[in-house]
Amino acid sequence: MTTLTALDATASSGLVESRRPALSVIASLLRNPLQAMPPEVYREKLVLAKTGGRTSLYVCDPPLIQEALTKQAACLGKGDLIRKVLGPAIGEGLLTADGAHWRWQRQAVAAGFQHERLLGFLPAMIAAAEATRERWRAGAAALDIGHEMMRTTFDIIVETMLSGSQALDVGKVERAISDYLEPTNFMFVYNLFGAPDWLPYPGRGKARASVGYLRESLGRLVAQRRADAEPRGDLLDMLLGSADPETGRAMSDAEIVDNLLTFVTAGHETTALGLAWTLHLLAQHREHEAAVLDEIARVTSDGLLRPEHVAALPLTRAVFQEAMRLYPPAPVITRQVEAPFTLGGVSLKEGMVLYVPIQAVHRHALLWERPDVFDPGRFAPEAARGRHRYAYLPFGAGPRICIGSAFATMEAVAILAVLLPALRLEPLSAVAPEPTLKITLRPKQPLRMRAIARG
Repeated sequence: MTTLTALDATASSGLVESRRPALSVIASLLRNPLQAMPPEVYREKLVLAKTGGRTSLYVCDPPLIQEALTKQAACLGKGDLIRKVLGPAIGEGLLTADGAHWRWQRQAVAAGFQHERLLGFLPAMIAAAEATRERWRAGAAALDIGHEMMRTTFDIIVETMLSGSQALDVGKVERAISDYLEPTNFMFVYNLFGAPDWLPYPGRGKARASVGYLRESLGRLVAQRRADAEPRGDLLDMLLGSADPETGRAMSDAEIVDNLLTFVTAGHETTALGLAWTLHLLAQHREHEAAVLDEIARVTSDGLLRPEHVAALPLTRAVFQEAMRLYPPAPVITRQVEAPFTLGGVSLKEGMVLYVPIQAVHRHALLWERPDVFDPGRFAPEAARGRHRYAYLPFGAGPRICIGSAFATMEAVAILAVLLPALRLEPLSAVAPEPTLKITLRPKQPLRMRAIARG
C-alpha cells in the first residue's frame, strides 16, 4: 500500500507526484486557477501535489472517481475551501451542506425535478428563448453571448422556480454574482496557506456588498411569500412547506434563502455558460451547426418548436454535451477527507484534499481519442455505451450529482432549437477565448458575436 510519506512505488499504484514551486502555483492561482492544476492530470490516473503544507490528491481515473464519490462518499466532506468561498453567499444550502442537513434538503426539493414536472417547464423555456431571439433580431449591436445566455436562463429560473417573481433584477443579480466571484483567486491562495479569514484582499468589499444585495433581495421575496397564503406550486412553495423527516423542523427563512441562491445563481449560471461555449464552438464548426439545423428542421417541420419536439433532438443535445465536455461549467469537484480510507492503493489521511479535475478528465489522453477536438459524435448512443460513466461528469457524480441536470439539458436543447434556425452568430474576434476558473468556467474575455438573421 502506498502511503503519503513513501511515494516510491508509483508504478504499482498508478500514482505520480507533481513537483511545482510554491511561487509558481500561487502565480497560477492568481492569474487563472485552472492553470494551477498539475499538468500531469491530463495524462495520469492519480496525481499527488503538496503546496503550502497541504497535501492534495487529484483523481483522474473513472473507476477510482466512482469509488471515491460513491463507496467512500461518507468519508468525504465538502471541505474548508468550498465553505470559505461559497459559504458567505449560499450559507448551508444544497451545494455546501454536509451529512444529514444536506440529505433532508435534497429530499425537500427532489419532487420539483421529477421528469413529469420538468416537462411542464418546457413552455416557459421555449418562451424565454423566443424572447431572446426577438431581442437579437431587433438590435444590430454586438452581443456578449455569455451575458445574453445568463439573461435567458435567469428568466427561466425565475419563471419556473419563483412563479415569475418581478422582485429580482437580472442585471443587478448578474453583476452581483460576478462581483462576488471575481476575487475568488485570492480566496484559493489564502485557503492553500491557511491565512486567517480577516486578511483583506482586492475586491473583498465589493464581494461582501454583492452578498448583501443577493440575500436581502431573496429574503424580501421569502417574506412576501410567507405572507401570501396563495399556493404557487413552485420551488419556493416546496421550500416553505418542507420539514426535516427526522426532527420535523421546518426551514428557516435564512435556510430557504440559502437554497434559493443556490438555484438562482449556480442553477442559471452553469447552463448559461454551457450554452455560451456551445454557440462559440458551433461558430467555429459550421459543419456541425448545419447538421443541427437539419435535425431541427426535420423535427419541427413548420419551424415552430413545441414542447414535444425537445426530446426528439438527439444531435442538438449531443452538441451541448460535447461543449460541456470541452468546457465543463463546474470544472472541479473538491472534497476533504474526514475519515481515512484507501483509494487505488493510496492511503488518504484526515484533512487531505481530494480533487476530481473534471476539466482534465474530459480531456484526458487515456480516456478520449483526440481529446481537444470538438466531436458531438462522441455522444451518439453507440459511442456512449462503450465509455465508463465516470469519464464524463458535467454535473458532478455520486450522491451529490447536480439535482438540476435533466432540467439544464432540456433547457439548453430548447434554447438552441429556438435560436439557431433564426440567427447565425458571427464571432467578432478570431482569437480563441481563454477559459478561466471563477468557481465556474467562464471565458476570460467576453464572447462577443453579432447575430445575423438567416435567409
